[in-house]
Amino acid sequence: MNYLSRMKMLSLGLLSAWLMGCASLSADSTSAPGAPVANKTELLWLGQAGFRIKTPGGKMILIDPWITNGPKTPAPYKTDLSALGKIDLLLVTHGHVDHLGDAPDIAKLNNTVLYGPADMVTPLITLGMLPANLGHRFNKTGSVKPLPGIKVTAVQAEHSSLIVWKNPATGKNESHPAGEAMGYIIELENGFKIWHMGDTGLFGDMKFIADRYKPDLVLMPIGGNFTMDPEDAAYAIKTWINPKRVIPMHYNSNPLTPGTLAEFQAAMQGSLTEVVPMKEGQTLSF
Repeated sequence: MNYLSRMKMLSLGLLSAWLMGCASLSADSTSAPGAPVANKTELLWLGQAGFRIKTPGGKMILIDPWITNGPKTPAPYKTDLSALGKIDLLLVTHGHVDHLGDAPDIAKLNNTVLYGPADMVTPLITLGMLPANLGHRFNKTGSVKPLPGIKVTAVQAEHSSLIVWKNPATGKNESHPAGEAMGYIIELENGFKIWHMGDTGLFGDMKFIADRYKPDLVLMPIGGNFTMDPEDAAYAIKTWINPKRVIPMHYNSNPLTPGTLAEFQAAMQGSLTEVVPMKEGQTLSF
């Protein structure tokens, strides 16, 4: 065998070894711990600001569950809270009845911790609405990791918060301060981020929140009166947030929140953000 033949064989051997090493590295990278979860995220709209999220890892997250008294709650959930399935994580943005709703009952039914604003969770416990072991208090910019691979960060919402409680001793309703309203950045096992805004008006730090956490999907109130109306919501999306997708919420269930989907869609003309309309009871995958 001459010199050139030996050099060709050596070069082919080195090339083959290099390709095998690359293949091995690629396989190791695919199966490495912490690799993205292949399954999708499923989102069920329960009306108003209520959503049930099925995570890529199969966990169930419930947010602002105004169920039994919600005028747009889809059957069969309205008459049977157990129809929601086993809830692994319960989040409430503030104390108003259309957000707190059935959360204490759902926490007790599932033996699931209710996470919420610190000064909302405290009166829930002291009034006897929620057992102490089922309440977790945290505040804006605080984050928790309540389930493997899932992180929830509390962020600002420009709104109020109040608990109305019927005193069993007097039979009368009482009003109790419930701290400050919040929104949530929910990061799932595959890195997908959802910003549930809760109830909020416009505030300039929406831009900061978007820049810092980079949400893939925003759940945004558009009803007006208590929150942003369609024009303000569209302004926030187009000027400050610019997410891939936005789902409008907190409209179509209260005469005091007159904003409409059509008004929001019209105000969003020219935006690169996809408006994803949902109907109560509908499930979408992302």
